[in-house]
Amino acid sequence: MSSPTPAPGETLVESASIRRRVAELAADIDAHYGDIDRPVVLLCVLKGSLIFTSDLARALTIPVEIESIALRSYVTGTVSTGRIELVREPSTSMTGRDVLIVEDIVDTGNTIAYLQAHLAEEGARSVRVVALLNKTARRAHPLEVDWHGFDIPDQFVVGYGLDYCERYRNLADVRALHDV
Repeated sequence: MSSPTPAPGETLVESASIRRRVAELAADIDAHYGDIDRPVVLLCVLKGSLIFTSDLARALTIPVEIESIALRSYVTGTVSTGRIELVREPSTSMTGRDVLIVEDIVDTGNTIAYLQAHLAEEGARSVRVVALLNKTARRAHPLEVDWHGFDIPDQFVVGYGLDYCERYRNLADVRALHDV
């Protein structure tokens, strides 16, 4: 008999706060990239940052192109394998491009460190990072997150694109997952 699926618990970040913070992040990103005359590539890290990428793209006023990349470090459950697997490359080359990695959460930093190295090998002109959530308690790589929405405690979270075994991505708030 399988164990019951853990249920979302306390709300850590409310949807109204997310909306406000996405607008603030967009304004900061617009200011940073405002002087360039070429589109910035928003590199959506699938699937978790899909909702964040969509909301951020609509809030930005600079020219952008949206690409996606799929990586895997969680197979099932709530513990990362610690190994990053590239599942799907972007459909266009990142050579010579200004890339903004859009990530749902940065915790250990493994994914961001992998992506930064991968994009440098691809010849990206610049690579910056925006993350909705920043969980520094588990950071294994010293890295810079250029912009982030919220610092959160060391809890497994779901909602606003983040999942547990593909469930709860559709929640409007970011919530702690109970019984994990």
